[in-house]
Amino acid sequence: MQDTKATTRRRMRQEAIRAIVRAHGVKTQRDLAERLREQGFTCTQATISRDIVEMGLQKAPDGCYALPEEERLARLVTELVVDVKVGGTIVVIKTLPGGAQGVCAALDAAHLPGALGTVAGDDTIMIAAESFDAAEQVSQMIGRLRRR
Repeated sequence: MQDTKATTRRRMRQEAIRAIVRAHGVKTQRDLAERLREQGFTCTQATISRDIVEMGLQKAPDGCYALPEEERLARLVTELVVDVKVGGTIVVIKTLPGGAQGVCAALDAAHLPGALGTVAGDDTIMIAAESFDAAEQVSQMIGRLRRR
């Protein structure tokens, strides 16, 4: 029973870390520990260090921690995405010819908050979002990735 509780705590803490990394520019383990404390998680630097390794967090060029799936997505978005537009709850992404499938797979792997699903053609991706606000947030996140 104890292992199950520890596993659940670790999973919840790592989900919180994922959300923190996505939402804030976290550059140090100390910053991450502080943000976790604000959310009610008390953990040691060693625990945070283990989580970083286990989750495969990497330092992005700006010095902030980044999720590995988002680093791959950032690379593809930078190289292949030409335009991003929002129409209601749909985000439309235009890529270079032949680029949509790879970008779409990376989008799916990144599990973007607010994105319900994706469809890709040759050079166009459509993302169905939960709401108008979610569509705008997905668009903004892709825009940030393009500017890296």
